[in-house]
Amino acid sequence: MKRPGFHASSPMRQQSGRLPRRRRPRDAALALAFAAVVGLNACSKKEAAAPEPRPVVAVAVHADGNTAPVTSLPGEVQARYSTPLSFRVGGKIIERRVRLGDVVKNGQIVARLDPADAQKNAASAQAQLAAAEHSYRYAKQQLDRDQAQAKENLIAPAQLEQTTNAFASAAAQRDQAAQQAALAKDQLQYTSLVADHAGVITAEQADTGQNVSAGQAVYNLAWSGEVDVVCDVPESALAGLAPGQTAKVTLGALPGRTFTARVRELSPAADPQSRTYRAKLTLDNPGPDVRLGMTADIALSAPPASTASGAEGQHGFFVLPATALFHDGPQPAVWVVRAADSALELRRVTVARYNERTIVVSQGLKDGEHVVLQGVHTVSAGEKVRAVAPLHPEDFAS
Repeated sequence: MKRPGFHASSPMRQQSGRLPRRRRPRDAALALAFAAVVGLNACSKKEAAAPEPRPVVAVAVHADGNTAPVTSLPGEVQARYSTPLSFRVGGKIIERRVRLGDVVKNGQIVARLDPADAQKNAASAQAQLAAAEHSYRYAKQQLDRDQAQAKENLIAPAQLEQTTNAFASAAAQRDQAAQQAALAKDQLQYTSLVADHAGVITAEQADTGQNVSAGQAVYNLAWSGEVDVVCDVPESALAGLAPGQTAKVTLGALPGRTFTARVRELSPAADPQSRTYRAKLTLDNPGPDVRLGMTADIALSAPPASTASGAEGQHGFFVLPATALFHDGPQPAVWVVRAADSALELRRVTVARYNERTIVVSQGLKDGEHVVLQGVHTVSAGEKVRAVAPLHPEDFAS
């Protein structure tokens, strides 16, 4: 007897046979859904791996054409040549004929010493010269007589030799006395101090009644003619200065007027105290209004950048804030944002001048390139960035 529950045609057996066929589509759907979720998670992870470009403070730089950077330095108007006036002999000053600021001519007597001693020396030398000339004439006459008698064999040859020797000695003594007389005469003239060039008295260093030694300065004479402007150049501005370079000079005492000057001399060594280099510039056509000692303001223009290295030097100079400066080893450099891919590039540059808050770049940049102004020590080469303008552009103005 067959049990109903296990009959081949029973409904439970039929249902048990269809259940596996109903689960297969459901499992496939679950597998597809799981694969879709895994794919979405993988895509989201890939998108998270590419971060947004980092914002950096950068601006487009523009050259100032052909205008060179200008350095302004204080200076003073001085004569190109200035020499002390001093007596060539010692003595007591009995007269001064000029004072501070007086204009003198070439050959003018400016002071005199007491000539009493010099006059006595000159008179003594003249007397010695007269005696020497008398001895010379006597020796000459004696020589003429002995020579005539020697021809007639009236004297011995030894006597003629003695007369000839006496004549030579008298001639030498006469020449010596003549030189001593000339020296005494010159020393008498040296008691008068004469200006050897036209100019102006800029200093008085001795007074009437004072005893001075030979060579001691009595006056200081500034020669007439070319006028210089003298200034002290710091190390930061020395690279842009060379002899022959032109500059613009303004004088505080002559407002509204500008003079042209040319660098004539640049000291090869720095002053040990101030660590500056003395520069002398010659004024072109200064005119009578320009007086010695006037204060001047000198605007030095650096020489134009060389164009031999390419297009960078053809646009002029770029003024950047000092915060933009970086270094590639020992060389100065800046960070440039490449326009093609917005990646950072470390670019070596040539710095023409360092200012207090800015630098002047002569080579290495092109007009319109974006340069990073802040945070140069926190970025790296090849990093993708997004240039943003500074919040306060006036802080980066030159």
